[in-house]
Amino acid sequence: MNSEISTSRVRVARERTMESIHAAAIAEFSEKGFLGATTQAIAQRAGMKKTQLHYYIAGKEELYEELLQKVLSVWAEIIQFDDSLVEPEAVLGRYIRNKMNFSFRQPELSRIFTSEVLGGGHHLHKYWPSAIANIINKENLINQWIEQGKIRPLDARLFIMNIWAVTQYYADFAVQVNHMYRDISSSEENREHIISEVTTLILRGCAL
Repeated sequence: MNSEISTSRVRVARERTMESIHAAAIAEFSEKGFLGATTQAIAQRAGMKKTQLHYYIAGKEELYEELLQKVLSVWAEIIQFDDSLVEPEAVLGRYIRNKMNFSFRQPELSRIFTSEVLGGGHHLHKYWPSAIANIINKENLINQWIEQGKIRPLDARLFIMNIWAVTQYYADFAVQVNHMYRDISSSEENREHIISEVTTLILRGCAL
C-alpha cells in the first residue's frame, strides 16, 4: 500500500511539473517562435534550472513539436463542421463560436501555430495534407449550399480562409484588442459580444 501511495505521489508530482514546463514553453514559443526560444528561458519561466528541465524533456525541438501537435489536435476537433446541424446559419455559427472561444481561452497556444507559419512552416509538413482535405470537405458543403440557393455565390475556399483570418485575429492580436477595444482576457460578456458581432458579419457576408 505504501509503495502504491508513493508511486501515485511521484506521478502526480511529475504531471504538475510537466504542466509547469508546458505553460512556460507555450509562453516562450508564442512570444519568440521556435528559433528565438531557448531551454534556458523555458526553465527560468518554469522556475527550475536548465539541468532539471532536461530531466523531463529530451530537447527544445521535441517539446516544440509536442505543443504544435497539441494545438493542431485541438483544432482538428473544434474546426469541423458539425454533422448534427443542417442549415448553413447553424453550421457556420457553431464553427465560428468554437474557433473564437479557442482564440480567447488559449491565445498563446494558438499563436504558436501562427509563429510557425510566419517562420516558414518547416514543422508543418505532416499537417498540410490533412488540412487541405479538411478544407476541401468544407468547400464541397458550401458549394452545395450555393447550388441549393441557401447562400449567395462566392469563392467557398476563400470564404473559409477569411473566417479563419477574422477568428484567428483575436488570438494573434489579443493584446491589441484589450487595449484598443475591450478586455477579452477576463470578461465573458465582452467575449460573447465579439462572437455575436463576428458571427453576424460573416453570416451577412454570405447573405444569411
